[in-house]
Amino acid sequence: MAASVHLPRIKPISSRKSSILCVLDVGASKVVCLIAKLIPAEPSDLLRGRTHRTRILGIGHQRSRGIKGGVVIDMDEAEAAVRLAVDAAERMAKAQVESVIVANHGGRLGSAYFHAQVPLVKGVSEGDIHRVLEATSVRTARHGRAILHSVPTGFNLDGAAGIRDPKGMMGESLGADLHVVSADAPALSNLLLAIERCHLSIEAVVATPYASGLAVLVDDEAVLGATVLDLGGGSVSIGAFRDGRLAHSDAFAVGGKHITMDIARGLNTRLADAERLKTLYGSAISSPSDDRETLAAPQVGDEGDSPIHISKSQLTRIIRPRVEEILELARDRLKAAGFPPTSGGRIVLTGGASQLTGLPEAARRILGGQIRVGRPLGVQGMPESAKSPGFSAAVGLLVYPQFSSVEYFEPSRSGAGGERRPAGYFGRVGRWIKESF
Repeated sequence: MAASVHLPRIKPISSRKSSILCVLDVGASKVVCLIAKLIPAEPSDLLRGRTHRTRILGIGHQRSRGIKGGVVIDMDEAEAAVRLAVDAAERMAKAQVESVIVANHGGRLGSAYFHAQVPLVKGVSEGDIHRVLEATSVRTARHGRAILHSVPTGFNLDGAAGIRDPKGMMGESLGADLHVVSADAPALSNLLLAIERCHLSIEAVVATPYASGLAVLVDDEAVLGATVLDLGGGSVSIGAFRDGRLAHSDAFAVGGKHITMDIARGLNTRLADAERLKTLYGSAISSPSDDRETLAAPQVGDEGDSPIHISKSQLTRIIRPRVEEILELARDRLKAAGFPPTSGGRIVLTGGASQLTGLPEAARRILGGQIRVGRPLGVQGMPESAKSPGFSAAVGLLVYPQFSSVEYFEPSRSGAGGERRPAGYFGRVGRWIKESF
């Protein structure tokens, strides 16, 4: 594997033009494909950062196969699941898909932070900003890691921090901080290969916690500070947002499927029956009536004639330790990264596993802060069955092109997938004309 892996970089969409996008979320429990039209719109009070409104044209989702913890373990099965989801979306939208924006769940997703400083001759120009960002980004390449996002989180001028836009200011030195999100290149390469085998090209790869945050957070939450926990089937993704930007990301390979496995082992029942019990009756907290409510649990190898009967409290006693483990892992990893959950912070739970009864109460006890379950915001045409936290990452992929312009990648790297930035005044004017008309 090369020392660094170059991914395609999507071109930011013009705020004056409509666009058709296709996105693909390949998770451990399901594969989701959305085809949507992005239509220029005035900013709303809650979602001021969005330049377009999103209308779903086609949707396809299939049970995931060949994926475990966000990593491909069977190429043929993963390819087949992607084909089925894309085909369903194409038939509904009456359109053919050629390229997709992809969510990345696994591959040891992680954050790194870089700082650089450059001297100034006079007031800060646009060239100075690019110079300090390039000086920061040249150190971001890591052996065997693929860079997904490179987000400037702030500038400082002569040591004065917290500057959002230093252009035109006076000083002697300009510094920049860069947040880089990366994943293991081999794991990501296998996921992209499975998709490319379906004759689809990749427009961009987006970290799942970033996509989910774009879908479920209102602007004020992202500015004031919020943490998104995307609880998927095979992994939990963490995204911390500060000052309207993604400030930290992380993931670990424990999710909703592990709860299902615990139920199947504890009750000696089939995985399908364990999933049904979890979905219909599962809870992360106990209630006084649990001992009086009886559930039927078919046994492995039986034909269904002689299921055992258990109380709901027995099911809760199996589920609760795994839920607590997941929440404690998230708490400890956030604390170690310098983003500890606080009593006044906002924590948004999303992803399919966030729909477990009692999960917000358990999260409030372990994580503290204000807890809510996040669903996709600002999307038209979604079926009722898809207006759930399980579709947050997929919807966030449709929002991402409206925010991708805040990222910075050094010019020498953009030739590997993105476009080289036009130099000089006439180059910038030409790019503006091309994007706007």
